Amino acid sequence: MILEKFFWKLPPENNEAGLKQGKREFLPKSGNNEAEVNVLDFMQPYLQKYGKFFLLSTAFLVVESVCDLLQPTIMARIVDLGVANRDLDLVLHLGTRMVLVAGLGALGAVGRNLISSNVSQRFGADLRSDLFTKVQRLSLEGLSRFETASLITRLTNDITQMQEFVHRLMRVFIRAPILALGAAIMSVYLSPQMAVVLAAVIPLAGILVVLNPRLGFPYFRRVQKALDGINRALREYLSGVRVVKAFNRSAYELQRFETANIEVAESTIGAQRVMAFFSPAIILAVNLGIAAVLWFGGLSVRAGGLEVGKIIAFVNYMTQMLHGLMRIFIVFARFVRARASAERIGEVLAAEERWLQKQGLKSGPIRGGIEFENVSFAYAGSTGEPVLKEISFQCSPGETVGIIGPTGSGKTTLVNLIAKLYQPLSGTIRIDGLDLARMETKSLREQIGLVPQKSILFSGTVLENLLWGNARSSLEEVRRAAQIAQIDDFIQTLPRGYESPVGRGGVNLSGGQKQRLALARALLKNPAVLILDDSTSALDAVTEKKIKEGLENYSEATRILISQRITSVLSADKILVLEQGRAAGWGTHEQLLAACPVYREIYLSQVGQEEAV
Repeated sequence: MILEKFFWKLPPENNEAGLKQGKREFLPKSGNNEAEVNVLDFMQPYLQKYGKFFLLSTAFLVVESVCDLLQPTIMARIVDLGVANRDLDLVLHLGTRMVLVAGLGALGAVGRNLISSNVSQRFGADLRSDLFTKVQRLSLEGLSRFETASLITRLTNDITQMQEFVHRLMRVFIRAPILALGAAIMSVYLSPQMAVVLAAVIPLAGILVVLNPRLGFPYFRRVQKALDGINRALREYLSGVRVVKAFNRSAYELQRFETANIEVAESTIGAQRVMAFFSPAIILAVNLGIAAVLWFGGLSVRAGGLEVGKIIAFVNYMTQMLHGLMRIFIVFARFVRARASAERIGEVLAAEERWLQKQGLKSGPIRGGIEFENVSFAYAGSTGEPVLKEISFQCSPGETVGIIGPTGSGKTTLVNLIAKLYQPLSGTIRIDGLDLARMETKSLREQIGLVPQKSILFSGTVLENLLWGNARSSLEEVRRAAQIAQIDDFIQTLPRGYESPVGRGGVNLSGGQKQRLALARALLKNPAVLILDDSTSALDAVTEKKIKEGLENYSEATRILISQRITSVLSADKILVLEQGRAAGWGTHEQLLAACPVYREIYLSQVGQEEAV
């Protein structure tokens, strides 16, 4: 604690009480009170996969280390027996042996380097792939526990830290203790009386090596969090660059980035300031030991009790011990960062989804009958009232259901429950009479076409974006869907037609064009349930009417239309009116106009009193 106060005060987000009690866990509790992450749990499969390569690398390391440890002893014999007695044959013989030992050690080093490089890269690739797969499997509720910027950092920088640690672990860490311990043993073998120096040097160096990860971990965890902040600032600026420029907020964004940038710099400086003490301290301790060896060795040589060659060998072993301890320190310094990164990766890999824990029933073709029975929903971590409260309604296959209500009434949330993007807090959702919670998510979503409120397109061509709906569709089927979505004519005017490029997020398309492409993409699935979440808001009335007419003739899917415009849902078979998360009305347009005050108010505000009469 004295060292911590002297070098840098603890980061404010760390658990200082935990430090005082000797604890080294600083993970925040998850929203559903899951246990803290055990790093070894998620590392077990990788240990099993690459364990044999680790043992093979260790074998090469042992060969290399033994060869390094033999060199000073051979050199001592050359000096004490060959040079002292002027025996040139012995010098040549021992010199040849020294060269052979060095060559064997070099072969061990080459084998160790090849294996460690290969394993560390493959381990990093596997871990990155597994983490991305886990992120894909998480529901929106699960993803909401992690910021997007944090997930990017975990998939990039955190995995890089783990990869570097594995690389150094296989290259350096096993060799370092062998060198340090072997040098100590060989020193005692050469001169037991001089080995007394080791009794002072080794404990001091060992204490410094152990303190290194204990004091450094909280600071490097803060560094990783600061990297989340700089990623967040970059991502938000790049995704909203048009708004930033339109409102002349470049100076504000620059200041926000500078704040995040300074946080990374200060966090790293704080971590390095603590770590900067240990390396010079270890070097000082060992060099003082070397100075003591030279001092007492010189006295012993003058008294005739010790040969010069042994003094040289002893100094070499002390130097090897210094190198070994320094390498251990370097690996521990990497371990501090790798441990912080491993726990952050483990948080994602250990995230449990309540629906993923259940064995879903793979459903056959669904017809599209939907039933909500007293369904309530609240977002994870929300402290207010549920977003949806005891919603109940039922529609038959092939019917068109309109959903309307004030902004924030829960319309989008409701249809997200149908696509099983979230799990209801209470109540039951059924499709064709089967409980949604028991249905396999993949087979369900294959039969649901969703056109989200915000149209998302991906880098690639127009055709590649449309084939997201059904990769096996022919060009004729693609064109048919585009014609119904009233986008085929526009595509034909592009220089390369359906092979024309689409910028990231559809940046080179208008809002209405992106909405129509998203609609055509959903139609290619030929879904049993088609959800249109305010997906015609950027279209004019004539285009919207043509699309609705095309949908009537295209499929017999159950259609759920969310809209802010009353004219978009007038012709629906049934209309659900939402207000503050509750069902304020359910029925046809005529029924609601007569019996639902909320619907009547929306209708009159948009259509007008005279037309209503």
